[in-house]
Amino acid sequence: MAQIKSRNVSPAEEQEIATTQWSRYTRARDNGHLDYIEMAKRCDAFYRGDQWDEQDIANLEAEGRPALTINTILPTINTVLGEQATRRADIKFKPRRGGDNEIAITLNKLFMQIADNNKLDWVEQQVFSDGLIMDGRGYFDVRMDFSDHVEGEIRITAKDPLDILIDPDAKDSDPTTWNEFFETRWMTLDEIQELYGKDKAEKIRFVAENGNSYGRDSIEYEETRFGDLDPTDDYFGSGVPSEDDYRNVRSVRVIERQYKKLQRVDCFVDPNTGDQRDVPEAWGDRKTKQFAKKYGLNVISKVKRKVRWTVTADRVVLHDDFSPYNDFTIVPFFAYFRRGRPFGMVRNLLSPQEQLNKIASQELHIVNTTANSGWMVESGSLVGMQADDLEEHGAETGLVLEYNRGSTPPVKIQPNQIPTGLDRIGQKAAANIQTISGINDSMLGSDSAEVSGVAIQAKQNRGVIMIQVPLDNLRKTRQYLAERVLNLLQTFYTEERIIMVTNEDMPMEPREEVAINVETPEGQIINDLTLGEYDVIVSTAPARDSFDEVQFAEALNLRQVGVAIPDDAIIQYSHLAKKEELAQRIRTMTGQEPPTEEQAEAMAMQQELAMQQVQLELAKMEAEVQKLQSDTAVNMSKVQDTAQVQPQMKIAELQAKMQMKQEELELRRQLSAATNQVRTNQQNTSAAARIAATAMQTAAKKSTQTDIPNMRTPENLPN
Repeated sequence: MAQIKSRNVSPAEEQEIATTQWSRYTRARDNGHLDYIEMAKRCDAFYRGDQWDEQDIANLEAEGRPALTINTILPTINTVLGEQATRRADIKFKPRRGGDNEIAITLNKLFMQIADNNKLDWVEQQVFSDGLIMDGRGYFDVRMDFSDHVEGEIRITAKDPLDILIDPDAKDSDPTTWNEFFETRWMTLDEIQELYGKDKAEKIRFVAENGNSYGRDSIEYEETRFGDLDPTDDYFGSGVPSEDDYRNVRSVRVIERQYKKLQRVDCFVDPNTGDQRDVPEAWGDRKTKQFAKKYGLNVISKVKRKVRWTVTADRVVLHDDFSPYNDFTIVPFFAYFRRGRPFGMVRNLLSPQEQLNKIASQELHIVNTTANSGWMVESGSLVGMQADDLEEHGAETGLVLEYNRGSTPPVKIQPNQIPTGLDRIGQKAAANIQTISGINDSMLGSDSAEVSGVAIQAKQNRGVIMIQVPLDNLRKTRQYLAERVLNLLQTFYTEERIIMVTNEDMPMEPREEVAINVETPEGQIINDLTLGEYDVIVSTAPARDSFDEVQFAEALNLRQVGVAIPDDAIIQYSHLAKKEELAQRIRTMTGQEPPTEEQAEAMAMQQELAMQQVQLELAKMEAEVQKLQSDTAVNMSKVQDTAQVQPQMKIAELQAKMQMKQEELELRRQLSAATNQVRTNQQNTSAAARIAATAMQTAAKKSTQTDIPNMRTPENLPN
């Protein structure tokens, strides 16, 4: 892994940056983040089924009572996750001021490919589940990645919500309104040395050894050599080692802060519309002037709020520079957001879930105690056994008690009865979970058979309304995410490149080449993504399987009412194996699609054999006509009568057949010519594809050997 380069700072500046960073971090940490971590971990534990605290379990075990867990939170949350899985995002870009329809189509294709490369459906499911379970917070991370492509590719990942500290002053869920956010993680000195250099790691070690660190929340130490530190040491730093009580550094908290700061930037200005756009940071003065001159733009300088990127480890500054991105790298999802306080779905289910578990445990305890509630026995009345034996075996089936004549018979003590209404309290607790979450029996699939389909559908619709808030907030997050991707496309996808795009509707077809920023001999730029503004349209589309099922049913219904739905369209939306091959074969047979090269070659061979057969039949007919004409001429020279009419009729019949065969031969020749043309086109296309592939390989080889000027490299980008 390449080391991250950063500007050099003086000791005084480093101290100021590190102190400010730590102060801002502790403010965000102490202003609700520690409480959030506690609640998020508890909600996550309840979702997994770990719903009893250690003290309660210890108390129950001491009393011989069971601790049951009836986890209703798991299916409740999974139902909402399933609802989200059936509602995939359909994101489109629509041209606005200066936008172009063709470029909008290209942007749509690029976004689909980016989503496919990043497995966006799965990443979104992780973020959505974090928002529901981890007390309302889930985060996308969107940035450029240069590990697989010299010009960079957009990477979208999911962040651990526990590591993200949002702006404590934030009142809106829109991250563009925030002033800052933090990401923190623990790293070893070896990891810091690998990423930021040996000097940084040694400086951190020096700070730790000399007792100048910010405290236990900044540096973790291994066990002391001569005993542990006083456990009464406070949180903020008295727990650091002295020279005589040295500890080895285990790990260091690395704090990454992105925040808004004023900076002077260059902007393009359209003199006709007044639209402004930042000059990409990677562009030099020469490229900026050429671009402005070419498109008739003005270049102005103005002060703007830019994103500053600072990374520290205790008192050491690892990175401090302006971010290469126009926005924060995170895109948040909040299941519920109220006046700056996000929360999830599990939080409000904790109390009824605890109530349900305790009631179920109490019921089981009562049932267990009824099996051997005890005996009342007169002292010395039992024959052949003692009271202790009765205590041990008194609940066994078929127990025979023998007692002395004249003594009082042993009497079974009546067990405690289940308190009246306890079962109803349990049912009420389970009902509270459904009421709070909005997930009813119909959505869980546990309705009785007596309920009609219409009633089930109505109840499901009511349940969907109850969970519409987190689904609507997810739609808002998708909007932010698409806008962030669009910004990265227009900022970093500025050089000529060819991207292979998969056709979503025809996934079995070869991938399509999409060229961007390609200059024609006339000086025009094809698919210049930097030009124009585009709106992001976010809609909800059903998942692929559900979509195919609906389309298949609709196609069959339309065909039944007389609409001429093609057979290949029906096959395309079916669940048949190899449906793509089957649909293509149908299109080829019906002439809707040209045959493949192999099919064309086979057809050509068949047509050649057929023409040879027709030519052979024509030759036979011509020979027969010539013979009849010769015989008729000889006979007519000898005898002139009406008997010679019969050979003439035979000749006329053969000539008519020959005419039909000639027409058939001509049609077969035309068909053969058309087939040969298809083969020629396919061969030319294949040759062109091979030439293009060779050219791309050559260009890629050259690009890896040449430095790109004014381009942000991985070394300059923080992780």
